[in-house]
Amino acid sequence: MKAALCEVIGQPEDLKFKEIEPPAMRDDQVRIRIRAAALNFPDILTVQGKYQHRPSMPFSPGMECAGEILEVGKQASGNFKPGDRVMANPGVGCLAEQVCTSPQKVYSIPDNVSYEEASGFIVTYGTVYHAFVDRGQLRQGETLLVLGAAGGVGLCAVELGTLLGAEVIAAASTQPKLSLCEQYGADHLLNYTTTPIKETILEITDNKGVDVVFDPVGGDATFQSLRCMNLNGRLLIIGFAGGSIADIPANRLLLRQCQAVGVAFGSYAAQFPSKSDANMQVLTNWWRHGLLKPHVSMTFPLEKTVDAMKALTTRKATGKVVVTVD
Repeated sequence: MKAALCEVIGQPEDLKFKEIEPPAMRDDQVRIRIRAAALNFPDILTVQGKYQHRPSMPFSPGMECAGEILEVGKQASGNFKPGDRVMANPGVGCLAEQVCTSPQKVYSIPDNVSYEEASGFIVTYGTVYHAFVDRGQLRQGETLLVLGAAGGVGLCAVELGTLLGAEVIAAASTQPKLSLCEQYGADHLLNYTTTPIKETILEITDNKGVDVVFDPVGGDATFQSLRCMNLNGRLLIIGFAGGSIADIPANRLLLRQCQAVGVAFGSYAAQFPSKSDANMQVLTNWWRHGLLKPHVSMTFPLEKTVDAMKALTTRKATGKVVVTVD
């Protein structure tokens, strides 16, 4: 089978496009013929050796995908059968023609959605729902600030925040990105390259500050957000797409009586699979009824995986970047 292969820790440019043997399947796994694989920032970090999970070398990166079931192991749980259209979150191995994984990481997809849309659903929507419901307790009528709002998880946070009844402030770096956020339900738009975060937020909220901050960016944006939080606010730390990890001043948490809350969807799903499944059932039901609209802005063929990763790291894309596998 064809695969994008990481043979040395380095940069996306070091990936090789090769013909390799299909992965071996255990009896408790299923084999998936991959049609599309969505990229996430952890895929880049894994190639660079900076992610907390380091697969054995060589490996094919790619956390999640969509395709059809090819084979079901004799001891595999669930009701999957060959030909079923599914999405999966194996954690690694999805930038290839096939992947084998546990059925617990596989979900059926609605008939009316494409493989490209489905390939990026689990990680983004799973992360955001877990952040809002399990970790941040976002309530109807609260004010939500979304940093990096036009990115993969950011745009999903705008969409789900709106659906959950929050007043959403979308922060992004360009007007086209903000216009997309407005289409997904944002009530207020903040261009943080031209507008100061703190002063703008305080003006929007009548000096109260925001109740919840969704932060996949890190760095100075984290610090600025802490300066405009409401009493009992929650800073949800998703990741560090901006490249740096903020030093959170403890006195700011004390003065505003707010919380900094870590959100790690992958670890949560592994530790509490039944809770994660329940979350996914809610999300897929909303999706099936047209309440969710995954946004794919760019697609690349498998042999152009390096270009796809560059689109992610240079912030050229909005929503999801997807690699298609013919």
